[in-house]
Amino acid sequence: MKFIHLADAHLDSPFHGLSFLPSKAFNRIYQAADQSLAHIIDLAIAEKVDLVLIAGDTFDSNHPSPRSQLFFKTQIERLIAQKIQVVMIFGNHDHMDRSELLIPDSPYFKLLGNREIIERATFVTETGFNYDVVGFSYFNNHITSNKLVDFPSKSSNYTFGLMHAQMKASEASQNVYAPYELNDLVRLNYDYFALGHIHKRSVLSDKPWAVYPGNIQGRHVNELLEKGCYLGEIDETSGKTKLNFVETAPILWQQDAITLIKPLSKADLQTNIIQTLNNTNTTNKKTVFYSLKIIGAEWLSAEETELVTDSTFWQSFSGSLIADSQLVDVRLESGKDTIELDETSKEFFSEALKQVFDDKKIQQILKTWAKKSKLTETLSGDENFLEEVKALTQVKLLHELEGIKDEATED
Repeated sequence: MKFIHLADAHLDSPFHGLSFLPSKAFNRIYQAADQSLAHIIDLAIAEKVDLVLIAGDTFDSNHPSPRSQLFFKTQIERLIAQKIQVVMIFGNHDHMDRSELLIPDSPYFKLLGNREIIERATFVTETGFNYDVVGFSYFNNHITSNKLVDFPSKSSNYTFGLMHAQMKASEASQNVYAPYELNDLVRLNYDYFALGHIHKRSVLSDKPWAVYPGNIQGRHVNELLEKGCYLGEIDETSGKTKLNFVETAPILWQQDAITLIKPLSKADLQTNIIQTLNNTNTTNKKTVFYSLKIIGAEWLSAEETELVTDSTFWQSFSGSLIADSQLVDVRLESGKDTIELDETSKEFFSEALKQVFDDKKIQQILKTWAKKSKLTETLSGDENFLEEVKALTQVKLLHELEGIKDEATED
């Protein structure tokens, strides 16, 4: 028996922060999740799989657009036409009722556990191999209970668990996505637990299997590396499962860095950036969306700092990047030891950092800022974003310090 496990397609994802891209480039990333899903369906048909498991968050919203609904319907109908069994659950993003899907009733399509009811469904392959799929679908965007405690015991059939959830966290406020303990999952001893919700690919256990495939297309710089699905093959005699990851995403997110140890002209800086990005893309020649970290950014002049953080500058050399790749994010980081400071300057710099990075002041600012919009509310709790702000602040402080030193020299 062969099966495919995918999760977190997030069709209709808005791709925040990329609106500066030219329409052609923006449309490519907007359509990338659709293309990745279509590639997965192509794979399922080519491999003649028996089962496709979809572990939640197919849509980015519980009110998906007609376009994404129709697209998904078309893809599922391609599988149904080949008599490939599809078993799907809703996640916290697309918490809906079965009746809201455009997909008509079919023996080859099953929305499992509608309205958060834990359900077991039994199927049989054309070769006569019996298997169960056990799981539930979100009907509300938050589930605070551990649903695993109510999962039924494994039958004699090969058993899949299908769940959109995260492991229990130490912070109670974070336990709103069907929190579970790995031990509870392992104790059920299902043959394969197909998980969704975590966008990073991860095998939690191989005895028994407990697997996150990650999302099918990276949407921002924190969703790096190859994205796609798992293709599994079960030995129908022994019940043993082999698993292979298959990349299907048309666009890859990648982080790169350059380190400055002295001032550069604007032209040399641009050449350095282009060479660095292209050197990392010579083997796969895929379309890559880059995040670039400039370490030693204190060597940039104030004018150069403004230049490299301007998306117009990024677009000016996009045509020089391999495979229609794009630079979409630049982060500045102090090299710390790249500029020698005297003792007085070190004390000044250290005291300035303490005042700027005072936790109480930061939390007070964030509390007010978070109320401005949904985006600011999200960013105020994003540790990566806050670290980026701190790094940029250090660079600006060093620029100010250099300015003070220059003025003192002139006097």
